[in-house]
Amino acid sequence: MTLEINGIDDLKGCIGKHLGYSGWHSVTQAQIDLFAEATGDHQWIHVDTDAAKAGPFGTTIAHGYLLLSLIPRLLPEILIVNQVGVALNYGANRIRFPAPVPSNSNIRLRATITEVEEFQGGIQLTVEATIEAENSSKPSLVAQLLYRYYS
Repeated sequence: MTLEINGIDDLKGCIGKHLGYSGWHSVTQAQIDLFAEATGDHQWIHVDTDAAKAGPFGTTIAHGYLLLSLIPRLLPEILIVNQVGVALNYGANRIRFPAPVPSNSNIRLRATITEVEEFQGGIQLTVEATIEAENSSKPSLVAQLLYRYYS
């Protein structure tokens, strides 16, 4: 279920609010290969399916930064902010990749708003974002992400 927030004033009441979960999305080898092409990161653990079979995970794994880049696709499934002028990704305080995502795995995002700060012209949210891989006991990505909303 998507939480819809209307305007900056409504954002102020969201500290500590668990936003929920996105749906499950597959991370395919084709996506991994396209990400490698876009970034130039062709490390064998990501793109060489034959070599990866003998590697530590038994298959290729998604790039950590691929997971991070999927957040803008997943977050709108759980949070939509209406009635703002501009919304910007402002950066991150912390990003960790505790567990791999094997190719062709399903992932989902869970998120919590941990901080809301006003600044001249708008409001900044800190969102604790976690990507989970299906059937994994550890998260695959944990990040403190910053979003700015201008009135």
